[in-house]
Amino acid sequence: MNKTMRIDKFFSEMNIGSRKEIKEAVKKGRIKVNDVVIKSSDLKISPEFDEIYYDNKLVKYVEYEYFIMNKPGGVVSATKDDADTTVIDLIKTNIREDIFPMGRLDKDTEGLLIITNDGDMAHRLLSPSNHVKKIYFARIEGKVTDNDVLKFKEGLTLKDGTVTKPSELKIILSDEISEIELTIYEGKYHQVKRMFASVGKKVIYLKRICMGDLYLDESLKPGEYRELTKEELKKLNN
Repeated sequence: MNKTMRIDKFFSEMNIGSRKEIKEAVKKGRIKVNDVVIKSSDLKISPEFDEIYYDNKLVKYVEYEYFIMNKPGGVVSATKDDADTTVIDLIKTNIREDIFPMGRLDKDTEGLLIITNDGDMAHRLLSPSNHVKKIYFARIEGKVTDNDVLKFKEGLTLKDGTVTKPSELKIILSDEISEIELTIYEGKYHQVKRMFASVGKKVIYLKRICMGDLYLDESLKPGEYRELTKEELKKLNN
């Protein structure tokens, strides 16, 4: 399908100047379409078929961007924040200006976060009706027991009366500081912390390691990110 758009909108979406700046660049002859210097910033172009140049550099149209990040603690899952660093502030290689974190991790929670501008994918993966699994690693203050495993499997009633769906609690270490993996199929506010609070325990460290069939790339240090591979995209879309 041959999609057309105004040249100033094209550059705006590619994060190259405001519409006002593009208008000035057109006046100065800095923009070419198919090797022809254009005269109007409202010219309609086809990103799929036309070759667009800015200062003699070819600008390719990118509709969607997908990044996988190992979110560090102390950074908020938001596009903008007046007080804290956001995960978007950490992305330095994006083309699109409309990227956003897909879902939220608490400020002190680490781990797998997808950053994209694909709203349809985000809706599919975050919709409660689709029951997309999320796996977390956590350290818990207090001994986690087989009885806790059973309670999580049956579904918990949180302190505010919210009832969670059945989840899968795996004990890695049961001690004064326990280590666990928890698989849930929903994404309620502060859910993992509230679930353990409902059985009298406290989460002291939390890291998401999986979403759907996509696992965190453990080679990524906290704060690092990269583009998703085609195979990883396929896993998410499935």
